[in-house]
Amino acid sequence: MSLAVAFQMDPIESINIDTDSSFMMALEAQKRGHRLYHYHPRDLILTGNRLTARVREMTVVRQRGAHYTLGEPVMTDLSTMDVILLRQDPPFDMAYITSTHLLEHVQPKVLVVNDPAEVRNAPEKLFITKFPDLMPPTLITSDKQAILDFRAEHKDIIVKPLFGNGGAGVFHLKPDDENLGSLLEMFTQLYREPVIVQKYLPEIRQGDKRIILVDGEPVGAVSRMPLEGEARANFHAGGSARKTELTAREREMCAAIGPVLREKGLVFVGIDVIGDYMTEINVTSPTGIQEINHLNGVQLEALLWDAIERRRAAK
Repeated sequence: MSLAVAFQMDPIESINIDTDSSFMMALEAQKRGHRLYHYHPRDLILTGNRLTARVREMTVVRQRGAHYTLGEPVMTDLSTMDVILLRQDPPFDMAYITSTHLLEHVQPKVLVVNDPAEVRNAPEKLFITKFPDLMPPTLITSDKQAILDFRAEHKDIIVKPLFGNGGAGVFHLKPDDENLGSLLEMFTQLYREPVIVQKYLPEIRQGDKRIILVDGEPVGAVSRMPLEGEARANFHAGGSARKTELTAREREMCAAIGPVLREKGLVFVGIDVIGDYMTEINVTSPTGIQEINHLNGVQLEALLWDAIERRRAAK
């Protein structure tokens, strides 16, 4: 059955076709005979209860510099789509939150992946607090004394913005580092939200593992290895990909969160694991498909579309 599939995402021309997960999702959907459409979050228009956007029909091909074609923009009622993929990159700010509210107007007729209300309710660094037994010692606060007390207890700490992404604004502070006060002042100037502080996990030197779950089941993983002298392993921060397997502890983590993900309609999720702890649950625009495919000879996008088609057929 051919489906009308709209990608709500950033400009298609700006993606890296060698690493982008949305590109793989588009290739697989096209391979299955689905009709592809593209629009930006800023194209959304809500009139009363009717959500429209200027969408363009899209085709994709794995060819650098010529990886897409877009048709002319056509004002389209988004309730005529079968599937909408919520794939714009964070930051998870008020613009992102607003788009999730708007997309609720086409539900339940349209399958939105991931479910926009649940995306809104599950920002990466807050959702994980629902699973305290799986996370490292963590503090979320704007209170400077509470942060100083946390540091006195745990010595080595990581400080990062609550709604950051891609490793931006992540700082590793050792016990003798004198910059904590200045750092907190800077965060106060840049952000209105609390900061998140976690115990530093030295296992980061063995990699920050990204595990992909599809409909609550783990389907693949990749270890992101930090550069020498770098506390962040994110690919955006220069981390490199290394083949890996899931440990018993990681399977335990996936078993614990999987039923919750399925219940909430969070079909495509990426969790981050350092050592024995889960540090984030990524639901906004998870990545990692291409790296895992390349290292393991698999096609995670096919498993993802199997799950999407099952959910669409069940509507």
